[in-house]
Amino acid sequence: MPARFHNPVDTRFGWGGLEALSTITEGQDVALVIFPEARALGLVERIRELLGERLVYVIEDVQPNPDVAHLRNTYERFWQHAGHCQTVLAVGGGSAIDTAKALIVGTESGRFDELLGLLASGKPFVPARCKALIAAPTTAGTGSEVTPWATIWDTAAQKKYSLHLECTWPKVAIIDPQLMLTVPAGVTVSTGLDALSHALESIWNVNANPISDTFALSAITDILECLPLLLRDLSSQALRTRMALAALKAGMAFSNTKTALAHSISYEMTLRHGLPHGIACSFTLPLVLGLAWGHDQERDQTLQRLFGNDLDKAQGQLRDFLHSLGVKTEFADYGVAAKDAEAIIQYALQGARGKNFIGARAA
Repeated sequence: MPARFHNPVDTRFGWGGLEALSTITEGQDVALVIFPEARALGLVERIRELLGERLVYVIEDVQPNPDVAHLRNTYERFWQHAGHCQTVLAVGGGSAIDTAKALIVGTESGRFDELLGLLASGKPFVPARCKALIAAPTTAGTGSEVTPWATIWDTAAQKKYSLHLECTWPKVAIIDPQLMLTVPAGVTVSTGLDALSHALESIWNVNANPISDTFALSAITDILECLPLLLRDLSSQALRTRMALAALKAGMAFSNTKTALAHSISYEMTLRHGLPHGIACSFTLPLVLGLAWGHDQERDQTLQRLFGNDLDKAQGQLRDFLHSLGVKTEFADYGVAAKDAEAIIQYALQGARGKNFIGARAA
């Protein structure tokens, strides 16, 4: 079958790219969603200088893994006080961009619980109103700037919601590696491994095609080489730029395939065991590589371009890479017994992302 690839995001890449904000937002009122540490870094003031009076509202208390308990008030205050703005600018990691995606989807009542009800129904819906989104990631890994998906967590109820609408595609993505220069080592590793997972998940995927593979293979090659080097030289502009581009390519790959089994497993590990997303979706990569191998000749050939023809060596290479970054690779390392790990895997295979996995049909 002929391959098809679609990504509607106006994507801008390069050092200093944030300066384009003043041109991109001309004639628009803008609300800013940004991470809590940004003000101390001078980033809020810098954005204010770029936007001037166009910046009409600022949300800077974004939390990791956006949870309904916190989002409810944020959402309702936003629509009450900034409902007139045309554009939301998200600056930060995946949590900031996911928060912004939730905020831009307006309900008839302006109440957050109406949005939750629509998401819980599992049925497609057209929002009553929607804002344009500009996404500027400050980490190399989320991919959220070039994808329409957002995850909303409900820790109290031990569940998650997946938001995906036509209007949650960002209108513009600004990938400026300069914004990533101060990211600490732990976050650099976690987000870089999220990008690695995005790329691998797009290969062992029933929706894979030669175009998504091209992005994924390039991203994986760069991350495997670049991430350990960056960890030893966090101030390197060249390495930050290379990782930013690798993460963007990984985002482009899974923007068309979605993720698969490793991410499906990660949701349980985050909800029930508190693992940060980048670790939760990457520690099983050697295991999932083994589960993927041998189900599809074309997918095998693509994976073998990266790892060679020997499965044991391929898994060992991935495992050694993760260990070199301080990431443990067994469920037991995270307090999960073998029988519970098997239950998590089987449950994950039944999820929407698990069903994208090429080995799901044989499970």
